[in-house]
Amino acid sequence: MGGMTARPQPRLLARLLALGAMALLCLSGALAQGMPATASPTAAQAALATPPQAPESRTLPREGEAIAREVCLACHGGGVAQAPRVGDRKVWARFEREGQAMFTAHGWVGVRGMPAQGGRADLSLEEFARGTAWMARASGLTWADPDAAMLARIQQEEAKRRAQLARQRGKS
Repeated sequence: MGGMTARPQPRLLARLLALGAMALLCLSGALAQGMPATASPTAAQAALATPPQAPESRTLPREGEAIAREVCLACHGGGVAQAPRVGDRKVWARFEREGQAMFTAHGWVGVRGMPAQGGRADLSLEEFARGTAWMARASGLTWADPDAAMLARIQQEEAKRRAQLARQRGKS
């Protein structure tokens, strides 16, 4: 083959980056469950086999910044797999036009390379929405933490998005 080099395929690279981001999310979840960073892959698999349990005493949702730092910034901090980078006002301005309810609902369901619920099944919709609102504010938007009315709009958008995805799957 002397001298010939394979050109990386952009779609393949994007998928590999998304898989790498998912691996990071999984590892961060395992670390949050108390698995040491030096644990073997077998230990990681065992830790991830048991879904994280919400603390019994937690009745109020966590603050948006804490959620974003714990979950979202793994991808949105550095733009992994083309995730909108926190602080990039130009990119986040597009999402302001979509609106807080639609943008949050699409992220909750999973969009582009982003897994549903940011890859964290233990998050409530309100916590996810708080993390999203915090990232938006850190990027120059004026989105407030969700109140009951906003959560209802997000749930309506979620139902629309799920129906749209089901129709698309039916056409495939």
